[in-house]
Amino acid sequence: MNPSESREVILGVDTHLDVHVAATINQSGNLLGTWCVSVNSHGYADLLHWATTFGKLTRAGIEGTGTYGAALYRFLASQGVVVIEVNRPDRSKRRMQGKSDPLDAENAARAVLAGTATAIPKNQSGACEEIRMVAVARRSAVKAKTQAMNQIRALLVSAPQEVRERLWRTKPYECAKACISVRSLGRSSLLYTYGNVKLAKRWMTLAEELDHLDKSLDMLTQEHCKSLRSRMGIGPYAAATLVTVAGDNPERLKNESALAALCGVNPLPASSGKTVRHRLSRGGNRAANNALWTITLVRARSDPRTRQYVARWTTEGLTTKEIYRCLKRYIAREVYPLILNDLSKIRSVS
Repeated sequence: MNPSESREVILGVDTHLDVHVAATINQSGNLLGTWCVSVNSHGYADLLHWATTFGKLTRAGIEGTGTYGAALYRFLASQGVVVIEVNRPDRSKRRMQGKSDPLDAENAARAVLAGTATAIPKNQSGACEEIRMVAVARRSAVKAKTQAMNQIRALLVSAPQEVRERLWRTKPYECAKACISVRSLGRSSLLYTYGNVKLAKRWMTLAEELDHLDKSLDMLTQEHCKSLRSRMGIGPYAAATLVTVAGDNPERLKNESALAALCGVNPLPASSGKTVRHRLSRGGNRAANNALWTITLVRARSDPRTRQYVARWTTEGLTTKEIYRCLKRYIAREVYPLILNDLSKIRSVS
């Protein structure tokens, strides 16, 4: 056997749109080499071959496994390489050491060797990915629809009085319908009506698209997230957001505390001296944090048990925000086994 095959090497990759920059180190932390490869199947194969010339490749640290490095992650995983997701170095470290693509790749490999990087990337090839794509399209449609109505109202605010009186409506649908159905408001108001008609047609198109996406998301979550959807306050979008954050391999989250940290609802210690306190986590996935807040809000209004909890702690002097923060942490604990149950059923079927 070649002696180099018995020596373990660790690969680090800094990913980009067109090229990936890689670095390899040995178990002693010595840099063995750096290399650039193109972002395609041939480039990935060349990268694997290059890394194995230094020794046995078993671990790799990759930046951006959910974006530019997603395809490379799937390729290396298919070849039996354990891939670790590496976060970008903090700014203070970059100011001290400088920044370059080869240096970032080397730091990714060193993070794996030191054990500071331990996150397992999400699989992006199952039902969660299908749900994520629909949710992304829905989020974009909601944003564009809101923007179109805001633009309609901004034009009407500055329009001549006769135009505003004819077209202004409180409800968005009625306002868009009035703009589309208008024929003529006089020569001086022609420019205002033209712009409003175009924006109103765009709003109607986006409303139809959003309705279709909502139905698709409801169907997908009813099929793949039955346990989540059966709980109070968890609708299609909240369920889609939570399973998307967990990924198709939620076992990478060791416990419910890991899910809470991923959603940004874990309290962090902020004690000093005689002061013992905790503060809010400002990290995590903000969409998932918002989904938990939505569930909390619905339950605080409609669920008797949650209303009793809110009333009890209100009498103890806690503010509504503080109570909702506690509830979000409890909900994260509740949904963790539900997510595992739903996704385990998906894998057993597939």
